[in-house]
Amino acid sequence: MSVHSFGTYKGAPVFEVAITSKAGASAKILTWGAALRDLIVPFGEGQRVTLGLNTIDDYVAHSPSFGAVPGRYANRIANGRFTLDGQVYQLDRKPGEKHTLHGGPEGFGRRVWKLGAIEASSVALEYDSADGEAGFPGALRATCVYRLLEPATLRVELSATCDKPTIVNLTHHAYFNLDGSSDVRDHELSLLSDVYTPSDGDLIPTGEIRSVAGTPFDFRQARTIRNPSGQTYDMNFVAARVLDATGLAPIARLRSPVNGLTMELHSSEPGVQLYDAAKLACPVPGLDGARYGAHAGMCLEPQRFPDSPNHRHFSPSRLAPGQTYRHVSEFRFA
Repeated sequence: MSVHSFGTYKGAPVFEVAITSKAGASAKILTWGAALRDLIVPFGEGQRVTLGLNTIDDYVAHSPSFGAVPGRYANRIANGRFTLDGQVYQLDRKPGEKHTLHGGPEGFGRRVWKLGAIEASSVALEYDSADGEAGFPGALRATCVYRLLEPATLRVELSATCDKPTIVNLTHHAYFNLDGSSDVRDHELSLLSDVYTPSDGDLIPTGEIRSVAGTPFDFRQARTIRNPSGQTYDMNFVAARVLDATGLAPIARLRSPVNGLTMELHSSEPGVQLYDAAKLACPVPGLDGARYGAHAGMCLEPQRFPDSPNHRHFSPSRLAPGQTYRHVSEFRFA
């Protein structure tokens, strides 16, 4: 375990914490955005499996949520507006944009979190969000704990409490690449999901819950992400809720046909966003000088459904005083 400076953001110091497992896995976590900057698993001589950048200036200017914890509400809220307990709330949006994404232009993924307990293989971070920040009601305390479990599992524990009713949806937004290739569309993906939530041209859910059968969104049998029709992916899938021995549900399995490395995602969350990074175009070098163009990584973001506050039949996102929001996900490599 080590902690060192990673620069400053708006006058606040940013730190990087390095943690390791006994088997040789290692992770580097930033207090900026609670972002996972680097993850190496003990495969061969060590395999980097996530995308990351080299300086805080690069993150501020160019990161599309690389490894971050977006919030207060990850993913999209239509028109940046929702109603809670009869009151309408208008959220911050990027200039010129119609909808709110990942909590707005200064969401949790662009805030400096406070360091909490640090051990050899784990680190805790906290962020206090004020009542009215980005338009959300209630003061909220968010906690993120990263743990490396033996031999090669990254466990992400997210929790939150509030002082008055609000909405919460936190996720982990790493871009995964299991073999270091420039394009991950030949990775093989399977999803334990029979249905998905279709979206419109703005990627806002229509409110439907539709079968994946006969659609480009059917990943019930492992297949590559590359689609002959040119289909790209930025879609929420409804997870099958079959719990494993740890109390989490298996959601996805990703495999590189190049080196055989696999990643299994197990989570407490009812949905997962598949994003194939079709729009990725990072103008600065990444880790070890890598260039991140379209499809250089892909995201599997466990979550409550996008725009849930505006769809009563979607997964609930309301949090009240005295309650604790909890989200646990494990990314298991083998």
